[in-house]
Amino acid sequence: MLARECIVSAPGKVILHGEHAVVHGKVALAVSLNLRTYLRIQPGAAGRVSINMPNIDTFLSWDMSSLHALLPASRAGLQNAVEPDAAVVLKLREYAGLGDGLEDTRSLAVLAFLYIYLSVFAESRELPSLTMAVWSELPTGAGLGSSAAFSVCLSAALLASRGAIACSAVEAGQTARWSDEDLELINKWAFQGEKIIHGNPSGVDNAVGTWGGALRYLSGKIKPLSSTPVLRILLTNTRVPRSTKVLVAGVRDKITKFPAIMNPVLESIDPISCECERILMAMARGPEIQHYRVLEELIDINQHHLNVMGVGHPSLDRLCQVSLAHGLHSKLTGAGGGGCGITLLTPDTDSSVVERSIQELKDCGYDCWETSIGAPGVLHHSPSSLTEDVLKILNSY
Repeated sequence: MLARECIVSAPGKVILHGEHAVVHGKVALAVSLNLRTYLRIQPGAAGRVSINMPNIDTFLSWDMSSLHALLPASRAGLQNAVEPDAAVVLKLREYAGLGDGLEDTRSLAVLAFLYIYLSVFAESRELPSLTMAVWSELPTGAGLGSSAAFSVCLSAALLASRGAIACSAVEAGQTARWSDEDLELINKWAFQGEKIIHGNPSGVDNAVGTWGGALRYLSGKIKPLSSTPVLRILLTNTRVPRSTKVLVAGVRDKITKFPAIMNPVLESIDPISCECERILMAMARGPEIQHYRVLEELIDINQHHLNVMGVGHPSLDRLCQVSLAHGLHSKLTGAGGGGCGITLLTPDTDSSVVERSIQELKDCGYDCWETSIGAPGVLHHSPSSLTEDVLKILNSY
């Protein structure tokens, strides 16, 4: 049995600059998004494991004896996050009644839970009864790192329950961070969860969810920025569906067809990311209004580049037009072709401008939130540190 409840949260992510160019060996900057996923595990009914994920309408409960039969034969130590094995994943699919090939959000979340839960407790061979509740502020399938935030939360909570990382009580109204060593372990296991969900992830999303702030990604190498300012933004979901795979292939085809035109575009995006990184580091030491002006210019320049690459969309053009009419600057984030965009808010942006912008974007049929980027990574919460709404949802299960 678990000794106590454990409540954790992790942020989503947005790509600030470098989307698509990163596929071709250029720098990308990813930053944490302060729309968070919250997860609570607590002692459950004896002999039962229950999971409750109302965002994706998933409520399941299993008998402990049947789960014991699924424990992997390998007893690899917790420091060695075990690579998902296709045969094991198939076995878990069969157990959960998820047909081979089902790739919907619900099925993949259930698989990730079963895999990490069984793997974390494989060495001890003692599975705890527990009840898990998850609530997310992040929309799924929008390229905002919702699956990684879930994997990070799941890994942190289960590792803490296993005693592999610290799980001391958090003072009322407070949150706590783990040590760098513990964060490394959380990230390793979250990466395995991402592999279950995405097959061959870059590792960027789970790294952002774990450490928060901003990180630089180049040719498979991830480097967190030493310090990052928290920046206010509007996040807009155009609700236009798109296929990342198709958009990436389209950019590749355009480069093949017009190499003399497109290669310089890629080369130009690289210094945009690098200049943004330099400005963020300077702002962490002391933000000045001219820093925001540079960030606004970089946003405009990069958005034009992305349109040249063929990943724009009329819905994103409309976002840029609406925000610019209010003196604000926007760009797509992620794959493009619809999806989401970000709008920078500066210290001198009046609240009435923000309110009018949000309303006009909602009138376009978009979802829009005022939030921030550069937020902390995975956090351990006391119940009273949560908002009333989040706590009410988690307490419902």
